[in-house]
Amino acid sequence: MKAISWLASAATVLTVGSSLALATPSQKYSWKNVKIGGGGGFVPGIVFNTKEKGLAYARTDIGGAYRLNPDDSWTPLLDFADGERWNYWGVDALATDPVDPNRLYLATGMYTNSWDPNNGQILISADRGASFNVSKLPFKVGGNMPGRGIGERLAVDPNSNNILYFGARSGNGLWKSTDYGKSWAQVGNFPSAVPGDSNDYNTDKVGIAWVTFDSTSGSSGVATPRIFVGVANKGTDNVFVTTDAGKTWGAVAGQTTTFLPHKGVLSPSEKSLYVSYSDGAGPYDGTSGAVLKYNIGTGAWTDITPASGSDLYFGFGGVAVDLQRPGTIMVAALNSWWPDGQIFRSTDSGATWSPFWSWGNYPEMNKHYSYSDSKAPWLGPNHIETNAGTLQIGWMMESLEIDPFDSNHWLYGTGATIYGGRDLLQWDTKHNVSLSSLADGIEETAILGLISPPSGPPLVSAVGDIGGFVHQSLDVAPSNSHQNPNWASASDIDYAGNKPSYVVRVGTGDSSSGKQVAYSNDYGVSWSEHPGAADSGGKVAVSADGDSILWKTGSNGVQVSQNTGSFSAVSSLPSTTSAIAADKKTNGVFYAVSGSDFYLSTDGGKTFTKKGALGASTAPFDIAAHPSVTGDVWVSTDKGLFHSTDSGATFNGISGITQAWGVALGASAASNGYPAIYVAANFGGVGYYKSDDQGANWAQINDASHGFGSAGANVLAADSRVYGRVYIGTNGRGIFYGEVDGPSSPTPTSTTTSVTSTQTTTTSGTVTQSTTSTSTTTATTAVPTPSATTTPAGPWGQCGGLGWTGPTTCTTGFQCKEGNPWYSQCVQA
Repeated sequence: MKAISWLASAATVLTVGSSLALATPSQKYSWKNVKIGGGGGFVPGIVFNTKEKGLAYARTDIGGAYRLNPDDSWTPLLDFADGERWNYWGVDALATDPVDPNRLYLATGMYTNSWDPNNGQILISADRGASFNVSKLPFKVGGNMPGRGIGERLAVDPNSNNILYFGARSGNGLWKSTDYGKSWAQVGNFPSAVPGDSNDYNTDKVGIAWVTFDSTSGSSGVATPRIFVGVANKGTDNVFVTTDAGKTWGAVAGQTTTFLPHKGVLSPSEKSLYVSYSDGAGPYDGTSGAVLKYNIGTGAWTDITPASGSDLYFGFGGVAVDLQRPGTIMVAALNSWWPDGQIFRSTDSGATWSPFWSWGNYPEMNKHYSYSDSKAPWLGPNHIETNAGTLQIGWMMESLEIDPFDSNHWLYGTGATIYGGRDLLQWDTKHNVSLSSLADGIEETAILGLISPPSGPPLVSAVGDIGGFVHQSLDVAPSNSHQNPNWASASDIDYAGNKPSYVVRVGTGDSSSGKQVAYSNDYGVSWSEHPGAADSGGKVAVSADGDSILWKTGSNGVQVSQNTGSFSAVSSLPSTTSAIAADKKTNGVFYAVSGSDFYLSTDGGKTFTKKGALGASTAPFDIAAHPSVTGDVWVSTDKGLFHSTDSGATFNGISGITQAWGVALGASAASNGYPAIYVAANFGGVGYYKSDDQGANWAQINDASHGFGSAGANVLAADSRVYGRVYIGTNGRGIFYGEVDGPSSPTPTSTTTSVTSTQTTTTSGTVTQSTTSTSTTTATTAVPTPSATTTPAGPWGQCGGLGWTGPTTCTTGFQCKEGNPWYSQCVQA
């Protein structure tokens, strides 16, 4: 694909904090992260502000950006991102203003290929990330693309902070702003703007890697003359410089072209540029590399690579300089997957180095640190592991920073957490420092499955990359991830309705035995590998008594196992089946959907019969079964939310919901009442909604500060023991739990919400802005306060069915109506 060119167009920029008014009232909810701790994902960038002590930020590839707090915890900055702004969580670059510390800039966008149809944007904050304005870009940004750890590719001029540069991907070249990021123009004379290939995830051009201003070359108030730019090219020039504030550019003489330049870090007092190189863009590849020092005054390059020969089997990523101690530098191995990661430190500008670990008597290692995982125990073990093969230091180490105001304070990002400490200078004396996980507050995991059993722990999760957890407490980091088998990722999890301690989870193709199903008899505390499992990934459902497992596999259709036997194909379900579920009350009853067709099995999942239809649905998403009433199911699809009380023979569509994704049933508002229903849906706007009366009325429970990213990528579970508690598993920001913090709107309300917008008109490579008028939306809906129910049964309550021992009559104005043999309900007379 050829490089993207500017066309005359218009785009709208929304001020964060505004939201479109929806045709439902809201109910105030409090939201918190379920604490996993330690991050849980790749942290490719950490940036300290060089003017204000203690101010630092971290960026993640799918979980947004964070600001450092004085107690070493982190505050998330992009939780407002919703279904329309989900790609804000992919942060490809970050810049904190070295002149005005209040200013923060983020380059966001998730993918440059077709996985993300949206162009990227620069988020601009004047209050350290408390709020943002948005400047749209005419090309995509790839926060979760290959090479996402290089950088920083976004930088603020330290002498004239109205000037910013941004290095784009996909051959889109170098861009410049002169008005604090509000408008951008391409630097037309910058070399090496190689066209990209946005058709593929792995082959699209990484583009410009980093922009580094030489602050010593200029004076305050005047544009910095000397700027270095690294480009992810190999085999040709890849480090460029201007000495006239960007008027002309040229390749730096004498550079190496063997590797890709990952970082370019200035040491002002030495007037030197340190560059780390790898033969891969990262974060997964890289088997060789180098570290070079460029003397700006003499133009000389010096190879200071801290490893050679057989000891050099990795590339280099993170580079840090100590601004308080000239000549003190640190570099990190980008991809030392065995026996551990590695970091090197020098106090003489790279002439000599000392390592973070060294070999003892093989396979023992000398590790020059103490270790604490107290804030994220599952990272463990919580001691120095001296045997080779335990990746305790980390991997994918692309960001390594020394606090510019405190030589003892250092941080580095890995593929799972942020490590660091506050006694770094002991490296040079005792050669032993304190290393800890310092990512408290960063929750950067992709949640693929959640269950909240009616007994035992409140929550059990299936998580990408780190397996999943038994959450005994929602506010305390778990001690271990799922073990034995210990798959890196789990795609789904379910429990048996009548035997909730029996839990099944599914892995995603990273098992040495080839088996990808495991079961537990103690809520997931301990596990056994299923002997008859094959394939990987997909969704799982467990029969009410736990004797049958239905598995929608990753590549071989739907399969079933009974009594822990081998899995066999379910030929009566189409290969397009997209959702399955087990009845939680009656053993052997399973449900499935494909397109608009709903299927029922009453023989443990061996055979299915087509029942009713889900309107014009083409993409079913989720099935939620009533916890104690057989045949009462809810199905979410691309055409709405549907409810059946007769095992799928007939369905009623919920009025006003045009799309629905995750759906869950939880504790009812009153005893003997119908479960509260939670759904991620488009109900005049995409949000999260709760109903206490079987879907007759709804209240929105998320707010402008909590968008939860892409609704279609999230999973829901509801607590059957605590009314109002719902869990949202996100694709990048971990698990949230919400609890009622105020009543639903009890009377009809008229809501007017302003959306402040800025029209961005682009012509000939520049962006200009003008303010437009404010728009309003008005919605009027009444949601009644749920009534308490006593004998006789209250409105919508259960009044009969096989095995039912509760009330069999209804309150005034309602009559008992049989929905199916297992369930009768009080409906309006």
